[in-house]
Amino acid sequence: MKNGDILVGEIKNMTKGVLTLETVYSDKDFAVEWVNVREAYGRSRFLLLLTDGRRINGRFFTDNENNRIVIMDQDGAADYVSLNDLVYIKALKSNFWGRSSANIDVGFNLAKANNLKQYSANVKLGYLADAWQVDMTYNQLYAIQDSIQPNRRTDGSLSGRYFLQRDWFLAGAISFLSNTEQALKLRSSGTLGAGNFLIRSNRAYWAVGSGLSFNNETFFNSTPSRKSLELYAGFELNLFDIGDLNFYLKPALYYSLTEAGRWRLDLKSDLKYDLPKDFYIKTNLTLNYDNRPAEIGNTTDYVWAVSFGWEL
Repeated sequence: MKNGDILVGEIKNMTKGVLTLETVYSDKDFAVEWVNVREAYGRSRFLLLLTDGRRINGRFFTDNENNRIVIMDQDGAADYVSLNDLVYIKALKSNFWGRSSANIDVGFNLAKANNLKQYSANVKLGYLADAWQVDMTYNQLYAIQDSIQPNRRTDGSLSGRYFLQRDWFLAGAISFLSNTEQALKLRSSGTLGAGNFLIRSNRAYWAVGSGLSFNNETFFNSTPSRKSLELYAGFELNLFDIGDLNFYLKPALYYSLTEAGRWRLDLKSDLKYDLPKDFYIKTNLTLNYDNRPAEIGNTTDYVWAVSFGWEL
């Protein structure tokens, strides 16, 4: 470390600017900021991601004379980079749980006025392999009060990415959305596209992508079912090195190729503050806009929530 401390143990991973190290003399893993590391040595085999988009399987060590990291790939070829060029490290012998992630949070509101009861639930699961990544999300909001129709909203997705060299990737997803505000009984969508990481560092990443989306929609009212083919474009921004704060923003614009003049906007945004013991407080905004909604349906539906949660 830059302060002269030496940590010896098993490197589990380095992601979002934080290095996780397991030692025989501690009951919990060490988590240290990568910017405070002066030298690093990995004798096992690792998956390494660089700022220029390269993905290398190999081991690494520090060359102090030239102030650089030497990466030896499986074929014995050497690459020379700086510490800041390393943005991701993963031990390839990690088990299933070492490659998995999970976030679960719930919220509940109760008010005497109109006997209001409201609850929300948000779940996110993920798995990262050597060359691909899978994520699953599920979000639900239900509100009921006297003299007013219940308000329901449910959405979820199963998405995957296959990583190529130079920060390019292929992406696909299956998603669904149901909400009473837009009289949308079910919108099931399948998307397929490609993208690129414009920024990937130990402080943030910014990815852009585009492709095709196929929609199948049914409605709560007399609006006929619809099927459409769309062109989509969007980006994903994640700022994870601003103290204990994390900011995430993902807008996507959809333009219909089969319904002239129709377009939609989906937006998700999270602001999370980390607490001790892996707990956190989070506020998030989800917005859906459709310039041609169902009959007697609104063009816009949004949910803004504040919740308390725990992450694995």
